[in-house]
Amino acid sequence: MAAFLQWRKFVFFDKDTVKDPVDNGKHFALPPGVTSFQAYKLRVTHLYQLKQHSILVSVGQDEHGINPLVKVWNLEKRDSGNPLCTRIFPAIPGNKPTEVSCLSVHENLNFMAIGFTDGSVVLTKGDITRDRHSKTLTLHEGTSPVTGLAFRQVAKVTHLFVSTLEKVHCYTLSIKEYPKVELDTHGCALRCSSLADPSQDSQFIVAGEECVYLYQPDERGPCFAFDGNKLLAHWHRGYLFLLIRDAKSPNKSEFSSRESSPSDKQLLTIYDLDNKFIAYTASFDDVIDVVAEWGSFYILTRDGKMFILQEKDTQTKLEMLFKKNLFVMAINLAKSQHLDSDGLSEIFRQYGDHLYLKGDHDGAIQQYIRTIGKLEPSYVIRKFLDAQRIHNLTAYLQALHRQSLANADHTTLLLNCYTKLKDSSKLEEFIKSSESEVHFDVEIAIKVLRQAGYHSHAVFLAEKHTHHEWYLKIQLEDLKNYQEGLRYIGRLPFEQAESNMKRYGKTLMHHVPEGTTLLLKGLCTNYQPSGDSAERDSLGKGRANKANSEEFIPIFANNPRELKAFLEHMIEVDPRSPQGVYDTLLELRLQDWAHEQDPARKKVLQGEAVSLLRSDNTVFDKALVLCQMHNFKEGVLYLYEKGKLYQQIMHYHMQNEEYGKVVEACKRYGEQEGCLWEQALGYFARKEEDCKAYISEVLHHIDQNNLMPPLLVVQTLAHNSTATLSVIKDYLINKLQRESQQIEDDERKINQYREETTHLRSEIQELKTSAKIFQKTKCNMCNSPLELPSVHFLCSHSFHQHCFESYAESEAECPTCTPENRKVMDMLRAQDQKRDLHEHFNKQLRSSNDGFSVVADYFGRGVFNKLTLVTDPPGNKTVGSLEVNLQRNLLIQTKRNS
Repeated sequence: MAAFLQWRKFVFFDKDTVKDPVDNGKHFALPPGVTSFQAYKLRVTHLYQLKQHSILVSVGQDEHGINPLVKVWNLEKRDSGNPLCTRIFPAIPGNKPTEVSCLSVHENLNFMAIGFTDGSVVLTKGDITRDRHSKTLTLHEGTSPVTGLAFRQVAKVTHLFVSTLEKVHCYTLSIKEYPKVELDTHGCALRCSSLADPSQDSQFIVAGEECVYLYQPDERGPCFAFDGNKLLAHWHRGYLFLLIRDAKSPNKSEFSSRESSPSDKQLLTIYDLDNKFIAYTASFDDVIDVVAEWGSFYILTRDGKMFILQEKDTQTKLEMLFKKNLFVMAINLAKSQHLDSDGLSEIFRQYGDHLYLKGDHDGAIQQYIRTIGKLEPSYVIRKFLDAQRIHNLTAYLQALHRQSLANADHTTLLLNCYTKLKDSSKLEEFIKSSESEVHFDVEIAIKVLRQAGYHSHAVFLAEKHTHHEWYLKIQLEDLKNYQEGLRYIGRLPFEQAESNMKRYGKTLMHHVPEGTTLLLKGLCTNYQPSGDSAERDSLGKGRANKANSEEFIPIFANNPRELKAFLEHMIEVDPRSPQGVYDTLLELRLQDWAHEQDPARKKVLQGEAVSLLRSDNTVFDKALVLCQMHNFKEGVLYLYEKGKLYQQIMHYHMQNEEYGKVVEACKRYGEQEGCLWEQALGYFARKEEDCKAYISEVLHHIDQNNLMPPLLVVQTLAHNSTATLSVIKDYLINKLQRESQQIEDDERKINQYREETTHLRSEIQELKTSAKIFQKTKCNMCNSPLELPSVHFLCSHSFHQHCFESYAESEAECPTCTPENRKVMDMLRAQDQKRDLHEHFNKQLRSSNDGFSVVADYFGRGVFNKLTLVTDPPGNKTVGSLEVNLQRNLLIQTKRNS
């Protein structure tokens, strides 16, 4: 039971007298006949206007005696100027006439209840506006007059509350049997019951002598100790209106003696049951009723006056409460008035400021927490930056993070609060919250914890939220836990493992060389994370994860042994490794070879280096430089030979004064590069020591292959003081003899060619002047006996006509001689073109100022390329002497021109 004396009183309504709109000086009075029509011949006792329909239900009498009639009026339709009466029926419970005490109609027009003074309640079910669609029954019977009726509709359940002078009942109308529940054994007087709105769960309000009771359909709810003789109870817009007589109230049994005398004073009190305060109280003379309309409340008195109560706006009411520091009540009022969140936040702020000034920092911070999302956090934070209030600041910052409204600065401040308070439990609770409860910037939190020295907490956060870089940075730079850092990298996905090894590889190699090398081997072959097997399987289903091994070579800067093991593993697993891998491994093997003192071991290392060079995976220039730097003779010579740098091979032997190797190089590569013998001769000619044996051998090869003119040989050897005439005596004699022999051969061939030419000319003349007899008996194409028709050529070849037509390309040419003839003709045309080109070249050379550029241009066009003609030797075929001589002449001419 709520104590009425504890409720505060306010003036939340402005009272005014309604003035006459015509004469402002007079009070408004209802004139007779305004919007009236005659509903009954004698009198009207009850009216009920539905809120959602233009339907009016009335109870009255058309005849003297106890004969009440119920009439239903449609106010939107007219009948002779009056509202249309759609239904009339007598209000009689049973056969005994009795007076109607109260009336209620359901808003859906399907139920109407009429209460009587004999304790009966008649229920009309169906369409109450029509007789044929409804039926009437007696729902309740009793001995105490019915004082109040109210329908309650919640979802699809309909209840009817019935109050009498002695009891309160509830009927469930949505169930066919209409079950009844007796809610209380004391009732109320007429007009002292009402139905609350949904804000009070649509409870039935009964104003008794001592208390006001609220009822649910199945039980009695709260009650309020409002003393006094209640004359009227209404519920309007969340307020309970009670009209109480100041004088002594009559006995409850005097049902019809509730008329007030003119001297009675009546007290109207407006209660807010939710917030438990009195919104207004005032004294009136003989109130007839209280009506809510047009946003205001109208009070009708028996003397014809009308008063209006206008509710103050919410802001005005709140300001009144603020002045009295009633912030809790202001908050409750704002919520009941459905004030927006901005308005509520402002109340919380003012309340928090009030508590802060009073020194109640704990209470103030709770109010400030309720402003989160509306009030700028810095407003609150500045008030609690004092070290003595750090607990309050921590609470506010925690709430800010729970609502995901904290920024990086707030996270930093909260973590600093934890660290200053040394509250490890709170700190752990904050950072170990589940994924769905994380309301802070994890990276900022890690930074703050790291700066404060809470490395274990920072590592936990980084690992939990997969901030791999921060985890490794703390483990390796702060905790120096290199083994754990290496293990963690091995569990990461490929891309992240690769990037972190590039970043921390040198550090890990310095402290954990073996483990780091092992991880790099896996990362550069077919990487699989070392974590959960299911995760590893899912990652392995995609593309092959393989890093570029060449990019990790700098990590091994100070660990050559591990680098060599890594590189050897890479070329073994993946022979197609980058060239940088082979180059670096070659350098390492050459270093080992250069520093090795044991001859047997040195030979093994030499073989390893050479085998790597022979793999053809190294970069030629780099490998050559490396071999030269380490004076690795076998490698240098191999690379020279591989690059066809034959002169470099010979120069290498010359620099090392290996005379035999020089001659050997000339023998081995002289065919590919003929100038080697000439360079060798010049080399030996410059030597002052006795090199006669080598000079003789070189001269022999020069002489055999006609590589140098004799005069040039003599000039070359003239620079050698040890070379005497005896050295070149044999060379010069042989050379002169061959030249003489060549002259004799040429003269003999000239004579032969002259004879052949004379013979050919005679043959041509004979062909021109004499007849040609064809005596061939076989076809030169199919080698079968000749038959007519046949084809004969002057070259003495004969063919069947059908063979000739099948194989001949031209009617004027012999199929057998055509290939040879074409070769000759092509040679003649080539000579003509070359002769023309020669004349043009000489002319251009004479007229040009820069003869060298002309020669270079012709070299680029291939003009001076040596022409070698290969002719097929004559076989068993009979070739005409003309063709043979033409070929010989062409060959002679070509040789002379070249």
